[in-house]
This record gives sequence, C-alpha cells and structure tokens, in this order.
Amino acid sequence: MRKFHPWPFLVVVFLLIGNIEKAKCQVWEVFDKQLNLEKKISNGDIQLLGNSIRINNWENDLLFLGPDYESFATVDSSSLYQYLEPWIIIKNENKFGAFHEYGEQVMPTVYDEIATYYNLLLARKGNAYFVYDRGKRTTQPIGTFAMARFAKNGQVIAKREDGSFALPLSENPDHRYISLSDPCLDVIIAEENSGLGLINREGDYILKPIIDEIRHLEENYFFARNEAEYLLINALSTDADIRYNSFHKISLEHDVLVEYIHGRLRRIMKNDGILLDIVGMDSVRKVGQHYNVHFKNQKTGLLNPQGKWEVRPTLSAQRIFPGSEGLFGALMGEKFGYINTSGDTIIDPVFDQVKPFSEGFAEVKKGQQWGYVNPNNEMRIPFSFEKAGPFSNGVAIVVKDGRFNLINQQGEMLLENSCEQISKTGTGYFLLENEGLMGMAKPDGQLISPAVYEEIRREGPDQVLVRKGDAYGIIKENGDFILPLHYSKILFDKENDRILAKSKGSVKAASEEIAAEHSQGQKKKKNKGA
Repeated sequence: MRKFHPWPFLVVVFLLIGNIEKAKCQVWEVFDKQLNLEKKISNGDIQLLGNSIRINNWENDLLFLGPDYESFATVDSSSLYQYLEPWIIIKNENKFGAFHEYGEQVMPTVYDEIATYYNLLLARKGNAYFVYDRGKRTTQPIGTFAMARFAKNGQVIAKREDGSFALPLSENPDHRYISLSDPCLDVIIAEENSGLGLINREGDYILKPIIDEIRHLEENYFFARNEAEYLLINALSTDADIRYNSFHKISLEHDVLVEYIHGRLRRIMKNDGILLDIVGMDSVRKVGQHYNVHFKNQKTGLLNPQGKWEVRPTLSAQRIFPGSEGLFGALMGEKFGYINTSGDTIIDPVFDQVKPFSEGFAEVKKGQQWGYVNPNNEMRIPFSFEKAGPFSNGVAIVVKDGRFNLINQQGEMLLENSCEQISKTGTGYFLLENEGLMGMAKPDGQLISPAVYEEIRREGPDQVLVRKGDAYGIIKENGDFILPLHYSKILFDKENDRILAKSKGSVKAASEEIAAEHSQGQKKKKNKGA
C-alpha cells in the first residue's frame, strides 16, 4: 500500500456502502457543467464523499482519486465503510481501520469496531478499548469494558462488567459511578451514592453530586431540586450557572414549568427564570412554543415564548392557537373561529377545525370537508377536500376523492393526473408519487415530469436526476433530457463543476418510452389550460 499525501477537504457526509458490484465492461464519462463530454475514465465504483473526497472501489481495493479522477493512492483488499468528517473508516473482511481525510492512516485494519468524535476515535478489539487523539497523534489503551461509547461532550462513558460506570478519559478513570447519561452536548448527568451532579467535557464536576433530582429541559438547561430548594441551571462547559433558585415549589406540568407561591399558581417559568408573574391563573398548557393561560375568571390568553401576550386574556375563547397575519384560531363554545390580538371575534365560530392563515387563506373544516376562508369571512374555496394544506407561492396541496393534487388560489386543480401522494421538498418543489413511481412539479405547480420514474431528485438549477429501472439520466425542468437514460450511475461533483456518468448498454428504447410518457403528460396539461 502506497503512503497517502495530504490534500484539503471540506463538508460533512455520512456514507454507508454495502457489497460493491464490479462493472467490468463499463466506463465513466466526465462532463463539464455545460454537459460537454471531457473524457472517459476507468472502471470501478466511484464515490464522492462530501464535495472534495473522491474514492473508487475496484477489484477489492480502495483507490483515492485526485480532482482529475486519477488514482494517487491505494488501500489493498479494503472497501469504504463510512465517512464521518474528518474520518474515513475502511473495512477489510470483518475488521476496521481509519484514515484521516488529509490522507494519513491512523488506525490499522485490525479492530472490531470504530466510532468517531471530531478529532477522536474510539476503537474496540474484543473487550479492550483504544482512543486515537488527532492532536497528540497517539493511540492509547483505555481499559477493558463491557461497553464504551462517546458521550455527546467527547468524554467516553464506559460500563464495567459489574454494572458500574467510568469516565476513562477523565483525570479519575478508576472512579466508579452508579450511572452516567448525556442528555445534551456539554454535560453528563452523574449519579453517585451522595446524589446527582453534572460533569463537563473535561470530566470535572461543575455541580457536585449532592442533588436529589435533575431533569433536562432543552439545550443546556436543567431543572433541579435539592431538598426544598428548586433550581434552574444553565450548564456551561466550565461551570453550572444557577439562573434561578427558589424555596417555593416549582414543577413541570403539561410540559410547562410553573411555580406555586403559598400553594397558588403564580408564575410561568422559562429555562432561566420567570416568563410571566401574574395572579389569578388556574392552569397553563403549551400549544407548540406558545402557552394557553387559563384564569379563574374564565378568561384565556395566548402567551408567546418571550412572555408577551399575542392574544390578551379574553372571555371569547376557551382555547387559542398560534396564528399569523393578525388572526388566531380559537375554540369558542363548541366550534372554532378566529379572533384578533384583542380577543375580538373576527370570523364566527362555525367550523369544526381551523388552521393558521397563509397568503390570505386559512384551511377550515366542516364535517368531513375542508375549504379555504379569507380574513373577511368569505369562503374563497368551497368545502370539497378531505385534506388541505397551506398556500405557498400561490399553491397548496389538497386531497380530493382520496387523491392528491395541487390547487391555485382560485381553487383550480393544477395537475391533470392526481396522485397517491404529494409532498414538498426542502427547496419548495413538489414530489409526486403514484403506483410506486415518482414525478416532480415546480414551486408554482408547473409540472416537470409526471410520476413515471423510480427515482427523481433535483440536483441544481435546471438539472433533475431521474432513474427508470436501473438506468439513470438527467432532465431539464421542462422535462427534456440533457443526458439520456443510458447510465448505471450519475454523480454530481459540485466542487469540481463536473458530472460523472457510468455508461452502460444501450437503453434507447427506455429513454424513448419515458420521453413519450412525459410528452403525453405535458400535452394533456397544455390542453387543459392549467
């Protein structure tokens, strides 16, 4: 095996590769970003790890490729198992080894298991555990355990055969704990005979183990009780910042921290102190990140996460939901309507269910049907859907007669053929699914392709990867092919502004079939006028 030479890499990617099939009669075609063929390169199974690392599995060896896709180093009789920045984990039969992404082999392929944590590796050989430290460039044994793992803060939590726990990377590796848990990124909750405490990433106590109860709230915030004293703690990497303490009872009720003064509900608490201090409260319930505050005089208000009233306490509603565009869905009596920030009724309570406004429309339900109302209490789209979603870019997802479709703000169906499922991607595009096949539409509802592919994925502006059977191609957003269904694999090397396509046998017939199906779908849509 030749020695690695360092080169720069970026981006975090996780990749798990199972059995790798050789493609002995296939070559890779390399295209520039204008889809001009630049060259053809050797066989194998090329993988892109992040935007910079390129590897090739070929004849049981692992080859590392440069930006020109030429091999500059080889790991014999090994395959890629996993890439978790900055570590490349390789596998040889049932053993594992590790490389740093800069090209240095740091662990030979002799371990039964390897886990990663930033610049640390935790490896197991039988019941013996070892830690590699990138900063020190050393591998050290840390002991024999029934189990060991990285905690979220970088310490190693180990369990001994007798059931006790240890922190083998701390200054007291032999110290025994009853239990250790890591609910957040910076600290570990430790239990000893004396009580509970908090340990930082250096393995030191920042809150001594004398606490009766510790509960994780969110992020690095904790609720604790020590005898009759109640604490709200922000657990920093260096110390435990006690943000609030009280000898009045604090409890977690319905996912809300509340404080009682002389037995009466008085305060709503946030992670680090008082959110609302007011007399007359009867109960508090969380609605998303907001709070429905119920008073003994039958009023209800909607409090936001910053402790401000979004809807002032009112007799109009028993329940108030987070809203938008100045209106809030509310339960008034037995039906739902909408109120404003003052608690005034704006849309009468005549609905069985309501949702927030979006782009001047809100989904409302009567019986089993959904429709859309505007802020002037006008039904803009009649009750005709089993399901209805919010508008975005003038388009919403609806279900009618058990089938999904897209509508515009006039209530017109945008797709000629309804689907079994429509979902919205993170980029705002719509994924269409029907009879196990997939298609795609733009954020404005314009059809890119009907559901005729086993796989479809937008890779960039005007570039959509598609697969039919075992053949891949690329289409534009108007559905035209820019690379035909002629490839067994296509990779987008965005760091290099290149597209790699692994050529296979002719699939001209398949390409023509897909083109015909797409053309028919576009023709129907054009005739429909949608």
